[in-house]
Amino acid sequence: MAGSKNQELAGWMDAHEVAPDELAEDLNDALETLTGRRGKLTERTVFRWLSGENQWPQGKYQVVLERVTGRPISDLGFVRPARSTAGPAPQEDPVRRRTFVTGTTATVLAAATAPVAARPTVGTTDVMSLRGELTALWLLDDTAGGSTELENRAIGLIEKTRGLQQNGSATQKTRSRLYALAAAFTATAMWAAVDSRRFTDAQTHLNEAIHLAGLSGGGQVQHQIWRYAAMLADQRGRHADSVAAAEAAMNTRAHRTDPLYASLSHARLALSTASAGDRIRAQRAIGRAADAFSRADPAQQRPASMDFYTVGELHGLTGITHYRLGQGERGEYHAHRCLAALRPEQHRNRAYYTAQTALSQLQQGELEMACATAERVLPEPGAGVGRVSHLLGGFTANLNQRAPGAQITRTWNALARTA
Repeated sequence: MAGSKNQELAGWMDAHEVAPDELAEDLNDALETLTGRRGKLTERTVFRWLSGENQWPQGKYQVVLERVTGRPISDLGFVRPARSTAGPAPQEDPVRRRTFVTGTTATVLAAATAPVAARPTVGTTDVMSLRGELTALWLLDDTAGGSTELENRAIGLIEKTRGLQQNGSATQKTRSRLYALAAAFTATAMWAAVDSRRFTDAQTHLNEAIHLAGLSGGGQVQHQIWRYAAMLADQRGRHADSVAAAEAAMNTRAHRTDPLYASLSHARLALSTASAGDRIRAQRAIGRAADAFSRADPAQQRPASMDFYTVGELHGLTGITHYRLGQGERGEYHAHRCLAALRPEQHRNRAYYTAQTALSQLQQGELEMACATAERVLPEPGAGVGRVSHLLGGFTANLNQRAPGAQITRTWNALARTA
């Protein structure tokens, strides 16, 4: 009789974009690396694990499961069967598993002393390690925003990934994952350059990221790259290019199969079309973004690159769209909803959307309130770089245009000059 479904293993596979047939191949590769003999696992075996029909793999498969996933077997949802009164369970016991581990260790040591060295095997363990590095970069971006440090760390990881790609022996699937990781690292470097408003560097990174994402065939990373391309074009004032890039994100598999990605695609399109002056299309896209978000499963495992896209971020992007459409009151409403929903560690986003709130207040003619809001995110002297400082520069220009001789304007100008 089958047990309950293995949610832990299914969650790991979803998070790391590994299909059942791919996991079987990865495990067979790992077994061959350890013993010199390829395993015989099939997609059917993995389905039996996922369904709970087989709740405790053989000892040798426990070893390679731990090696491939980097997690102990107990954390992968497997349950050791209770021994019945009729005798021991038919699965392999710990003694046999220890024998296998000892034997495979000896095999690996013997292979290491062989006179001819083969190209090092690159597999799922390497991919998982690099994904951990990528997650660390996104956490750094959340807390500190785009910076030279972020860009340099991303560039170093690009080179590391390329080294594995060029010098290691890997399956076609592993090579596709390495290309996707290289694209994601390059996109991170590009994002750091965008956040620092170094658009020429950002464009160079973007061109390489598009190339690598195409080689990977990965819909999720392609979605990310086209979103970034839309953002870069928008900031450079190339509104037609921005709309085209947003539409390209909507042509990816990630957009078609996951409502959360679809929501983000529509939100990005709304921003681009609002900047291009297409009011009707922008409002339609915002509605579709909200509708798709309501259909997304928040518990679904996704790459860490999507962790930022919460209901708060949707409100933030909606607020910017309304601001660009000249709807300051609605823009401020959504900006406040955004700020209330951001996570504590999202310092960069909090500063950005606070500045955006000030712009929406200024658009409504609330000069004193707008200046008080903007003052909360004035940078320290000498630290005025990035998108927040650019927004505050726009705020200063708009304020001086609206009320060039007002006392509040003179007071703000004096504060801004010291920042």
